[in-house]
Amino acid sequence: MAVSRQWTRNFIDSLIAVLAGNAAYFLLLPHLPEAARHVPFKTDLGLLVDGWFCLVAFGLVKLARKRKGTVQSRRH
Repeated sequence: MAVSRQWTRNFIDSLIAVLAGNAAYFLLLPHLPEAARHVPFKTDLGLLVDGWFCLVAFGLVKLARKRKGTVQSRRH
């Protein structure tokens, strides 16, 4: 069973977003308010903040891919 190119692209975009979002979150963790810091193995506000970082990263990845496609289409 072949995996579609679109599925692969979405998977890679999601993976990049999760890695970049978590990296940004953990780099900024010491500067976040106490309530926004995630405690491992607990459901808390920090988990939501971490997810928000990943969501923003996903939007940036998709925007970059869209702009890259626009630039490439202008060259052809």
